[in-house]
Amino acid sequence: MSVNPAPPPAAPRSRWLALGVIATGMLMIILDGSIVTVAMPAIQDDLGFSPVGLSWVVNAYLIAFGSLLLLAGRLGDLIGRKRMFLAGTAVFTAASLLAGIATSPAVLIAARFLQGIGSAMAAAVSLGILVTLFADPKERAKAIAVFSFTGAAGASIGQVVGGVLTDALNWHWIFFINLPIGFVALAVAMPVLPADRGLGLKAGADVIGALLVTAGLMLGIYTVVKVEEYGWTSAPTLGFGTLSLLLLAAFVARQATAKTPLMPLRVFRSRSVAGANLVQVLMLAALFSFQILVALYLQEVLGYGAAETGLAMLPAAAVIGAVSLSISARLNARFGERNVLLAGLVLLIGVLGLLTRVPVHANYVTDLLPVMLLAAGLGLALPALTILGMSGAKDEDAGLASGLFNTTQQMGMALGVAVLSTLAASRSDGLLAKGKSRAEALTGGYHLAFTVGAGLLVTAFVVAFTVLRQPKPPIAESADDAPVAVHATVA
Repeated sequence: MSVNPAPPPAAPRSRWLALGVIATGMLMIILDGSIVTVAMPAIQDDLGFSPVGLSWVVNAYLIAFGSLLLLAGRLGDLIGRKRMFLAGTAVFTAASLLAGIATSPAVLIAARFLQGIGSAMAAAVSLGILVTLFADPKERAKAIAVFSFTGAAGASIGQVVGGVLTDALNWHWIFFINLPIGFVALAVAMPVLPADRGLGLKAGADVIGALLVTAGLMLGIYTVVKVEEYGWTSAPTLGFGTLSLLLLAAFVARQATAKTPLMPLRVFRSRSVAGANLVQVLMLAALFSFQILVALYLQEVLGYGAAETGLAMLPAAAVIGAVSLSISARLNARFGERNVLLAGLVLLIGVLGLLTRVPVHANYVTDLLPVMLLAAGLGLALPALTILGMSGAKDEDAGLASGLFNTTQQMGMALGVAVLSTLAASRSDGLLAKGKSRAEALTGGYHLAFTVGAGLLVTAFVVAFTVLRQPKPPIAESADDAPVAVHATVA
């Protein structure tokens, strides 16, 4: 198999500028996901969406984004990751303009689908570019900490920005704000991102495999996002879910026998890659209950407005950022990524444990601020998990590993939406039927979701403890076999 030619070493300043471009692109994508949720009522009133149709403002984006990450990551390995990142950023920026000028539900939904495609193209190769750009373990740990911060804190920042823009201007500006960011990212990315030729399409141009995995993931995500409407045991859920699993099984079988597989199955031989992706699904499914349900609790139970909710969540973003950017790299180097991940998961279990007891008439300082501060656990867990998730991938598979890591991230969040929101709604309905007030019923539903989320985090801890191993320092290898390992020095 031909080896992806390594780009020439970049100057230190260029590397950090490149990191800034990648982080900016990811922040734009993350912000867009959370900023839209705050503006949904205004969008519905202005464009005349039905309640069911309004959900597609989010679903269209999620389906395109989640289903194309794996394919986009591998295509980045084949045609060049820089090309894929630039093309994805351009598509996302153009789609943002279309969304901003939309005057009908159909146009907005189409624009959101295109945004999802552009996001997948850019996000899928971001980690692949990063781990090949920063060869020094200490620099790489710092770079991944910055990258992880954009994902961990971006959602909270998006809620603040979305509320301010919607209240001060109008919902169109939540999309227009992407235009200057996208243009600047493209202008800086072209000269500073390392050029790479890729392996060439002949190294993995499996058209059948591409169709199978894209269709399987797209159908699977559609099934998950529609669970709340159809129910878990309905014919559409069971039928679409079964068909999705069959398509994905056919894709795996195809990859095991194809001459030029789209996704070489060797990537799963690494315990770090397989284990980290499983932990990520469990962790992010659980943390949906923190990122989304806490915001709903603040608005629906405590009566906060959109901007107030975003500001109330800011301490979480602040501590996540402080931990990610200032100490996570040093802790990973001192204690090892596996141990830091386990410590972060313990703190996150504490977050959801406290939320299972949050009262109907909560005091922010005594009942919620401690929860926000304990969210520092995400600043520990996410950088360590990202390092472990990329540590077993070879240079030629870096884009694939990046796409896989982003795919499991989206699947975890989608499962969290489906499972925890359904459980919360069902519990709330039951409490309303028993004569509880609306606030009491909603709080009871959220308590159940937080409890299940805590259980998912406990499971993630067990998987991390039993499956993951601390990467060993790199040893001299031939160029063909050198892994793109993200190593930390173990004291």
